[in-house]
Amino acid sequence: MPRPALLAHDLVRTLGARRVLDGVSLTASPGHRVGLIGENGVGKSTLLRLLAGADEPDAGSVTRPPDLGFLHQEMPYEVDVTLADVLDDALREAREDLAELEHLTARLARTPQDSPEYAGLLDTYGARLERAREREAWDADRRAALVLDGLGLGAVGHDRTLGSLSGGQRARLALAALLVRRPSALLLDEPTNHLDDDAVAFVEEQVRALPGAVVVAGHDRAFLDAVCTDLIDLDPSMDGPVRHGGGYSDYLAAKRAERARWERRWAEEQEELAALRRSAGVTARRVAPDRGPRDNEKMGYGRRAGRVQNQISRRVRNATRRLEELERARVGEPPRPLRFAGPALTAPAAPDDGPLVALRDTRVPGRLSLDRLTVPATDRLLVTGGNGTGKSTLLAVLAGHLAAGGEVRRRPGLTVGLLAQDTVFDRPERTVRDTYEGTLGVERAEAVPLRSLGLLHEADLGLPVGRLSAGQRRRLALALLVACPPQLLLLDEPTNHLSPRLCDELEEALGSGPGAVVVASHDRWLRRGWKGREVRLHGESG
Repeated sequence: MPRPALLAHDLVRTLGARRVLDGVSLTASPGHRVGLIGENGVGKSTLLRLLAGADEPDAGSVTRPPDLGFLHQEMPYEVDVTLADVLDDALREAREDLAELEHLTARLARTPQDSPEYAGLLDTYGARLERAREREAWDADRRAALVLDGLGLGAVGHDRTLGSLSGGQRARLALAALLVRRPSALLLDEPTNHLDDDAVAFVEEQVRALPGAVVVAGHDRAFLDAVCTDLIDLDPSMDGPVRHGGGYSDYLAAKRAERARWERRWAEEQEELAALRRSAGVTARRVAPDRGPRDNEKMGYGRRAGRVQNQISRRVRNATRRLEELERARVGEPPRPLRFAGPALTAPAAPDDGPLVALRDTRVPGRLSLDRLTVPATDRLLVTGGNGTGKSTLLAVLAGHLAAGGEVRRRPGLTVGLLAQDTVFDRPERTVRDTYEGTLGVERAEAVPLRSLGLLHEADLGLPVGRLSAGQRRRLALALLVACPPQLLLLDEPTNHLSPRLCDELEEALGSGPGAVVVASHDRWLRRGWKGREVRLHGESG
């Protein structure tokens, strides 16, 4: 039996006063892995919820397979449920397939082949057998153990309750349960959060091997590039959401070309509209119908005047008709996208006064052990390492936010800015605009207006910071740093919660500037393109 496709037609969803999705359609056929891409707030998670049936559209329809799987942000289990219970639920369908096949085998053995019932039984057996093969039902228990191990949960006791697991472990267990199930359609929202490199590579392999449809929303550019057969761009475009074949690398080239076409078509239409308005208005007024004859044209005035007026009238009518047609069918003006347009990310520091920071035999018990590190005045340093190896701790030590054993020398008067992973503002009721101005001071906020940095939409500046998404809070925190650039900029996982395109622009900005930048990141796309130094941490032993 062919696996069913996941279909959405003309979905409309309004949240509050904002229309998040407006006529979005999507087809995800078996074997296709569709990535959803776009700025924060364009509706990626909303679309996934509609596809999953976790939310209902205001208009439009969704046709979904009955055994669809959806990676929730929170697991659909109580805190006292054990890991064994979650696995049993994930394996339930495979075990049901095997039990039903055994039952059908027994019925076929008892039913004569010339019986009217036999052909129907055989068809039912074949369909169940095919489903069991696709779920790899005979190998499900061994595969479940492999999936747990691949996601770093192999050593977790099966009697552990969800309440005793960390947030990262619960998220990985939710993903493991879906990969063990192998549903006909799988919806994934930010699936690589909480995963290290080995776990991400394992998930990529597992997802590529799924026979059904997959729809994934995420900011992990390397994952989108490795897994997706298609990408749907939900950012505003000339003809609505655009589907691009291939992964993220293919999308980048197509996106630039599509934006250029839109801007060119809009400019050409504006030029034609202006010309038609002149033709329909100015030309008609220039040749007035009651203009008298000049001295040298009195003999043939009547005939010539009539011909001229007919020509002018025809020209005006044609121009007016074309103007009306063009105004009805013209494309909208390309909205100004968020483009990181800040000043230099860092301020200059005298290059001849030695390093900005120097560490020697630095120790933070249980968190960091580092023999030596220096950060020169114009350094570009990437700090990598697995989860728990001390990347965030090192940045906190460099910033002076955390005391450490050993020797820590910092240049006198050094200005340091740290973008932490968790962005929290003390006054959540204050608006974005007031928070920016209150933090920087009126004079600096006026010198570098928040809207000029290209990090937040104008419509968001009046929102209370407590209502911002995680991505919007990070953008505001980054804006506060670059509006008054430090000599040493420390960025802890700077691409988390940012759209792929903004990540690209931020990474481009990191390569230039007079000061020093230290970045701690697990982002494989960022790491592949890094052109500066790299330090890899190995935990307290390293």
